[in-house]
Amino acid sequence: MDVISLFKKLLSFKSITPNDDGAMEFIKNYLSDFDVIETQKEGVKNLFIYKKFSEGDHLCFGGHIDVVPPGVGWNTDPFTPVEKDGFIYARGTQDMKSGLAAFLWAMKNAKNFKGTLSALITSDEEGEAIYGTKFMLEKLKEKNLIPDYTIVAEPTCEEKFGDAIKIGRRGSINGVLKKIGKQGHAAYPEKSINPIHKVAQVLHKIAGVDLDSGDEYFAPSKFVVTDIRAGMEVTNVTPGELKMMFNVRNNTHTNKEKIKEFIHKHFKDMNYTLELKQSAEPFITNPDSKVVKNLDSAIQKEIGLIPKHSTAGGTSDARFFAKYGVKVVEFGVKNDTIHAPNERVHKDEVIKLSHIFKEVIENWS
Repeated sequence: MDVISLFKKLLSFKSITPNDDGAMEFIKNYLSDFDVIETQKEGVKNLFIYKKFSEGDHLCFGGHIDVVPPGVGWNTDPFTPVEKDGFIYARGTQDMKSGLAAFLWAMKNAKNFKGTLSALITSDEEGEAIYGTKFMLEKLKEKNLIPDYTIVAEPTCEEKFGDAIKIGRRGSINGVLKKIGKQGHAAYPEKSINPIHKVAQVLHKIAGVDLDSGDEYFAPSKFVVTDIRAGMEVTNVTPGELKMMFNVRNNTHTNKEKIKEFIHKHFKDMNYTLELKQSAEPFITNPDSKVVKNLDSAIQKEIGLIPKHSTAGGTSDARFFAKYGVKVVEFGVKNDTIHAPNERVHKDEVIKLSHIFKEVIENWS
């Protein structure tokens, strides 16, 4: 089975989070000479397939079989892959069954890896991600099977295939700030404390502000206000409370404590409460690490490009590997139609991606 046939087979599974629709069983049969560890909890399936070729490094490929719901606006059946003008259309073509097909094909066809080769596949990357990759890594730690290096095959390229790999990701901190006032009549503002007026005095000092300067790999951590609400939708009552929600995609220079200090600097003379939740930690893999150098070399050999090293974008399952000290990077096809109707990928990208992964495996050093 060539990689495009494999790809189209994976696309035909209606694997909307967390349902794998039988794809995991197909993958096990496809790599039938690999050892298997499986977990299943709360409807989430995880598959870890591995083979020890010799003593040496443990290289793992990471990915997810699940996709978001197709939504409306499709010109074709989203779970029947259609090839047109060199593109393949279906839900999951970019995010991320292309990457999945590429590394499964490479694992099956590559020869003589120096070490242990594995793949960790989940059905819950697009959902809560509680019982997906994170859960499986906990089980692998118990079995002493945490990899040394991981390539997560998420779509990473920007303008053309091969132009970017991700060597890290920003974290994500969500905040809820409540400014407590005193409700009153709009005609007697002196008898009330209007939280809208109070917050308005400092909003321009916090909204959209950079909390640090970033560095050569990370953009600055920016304070992004996402919601402000107060009042009862009437014109003659001033509110007793204002609720403001915000998000900070933080780099390694900003954490929750720094955000608390930033908020207190501007709200210290006001009655307020603050809740912060870190949903993802930032991480960076050294550009001089073996996995980055091997991937750079394979990309350059296959398509003649030297990819830039990026940390842009949201979060991914790479963050779970990073928490175990795994040197993790991400590389896949172009990212320009993910989660959209008529999601598509050029078939040449899938073929080249499979060759790059095979090159990485066979020439690992």
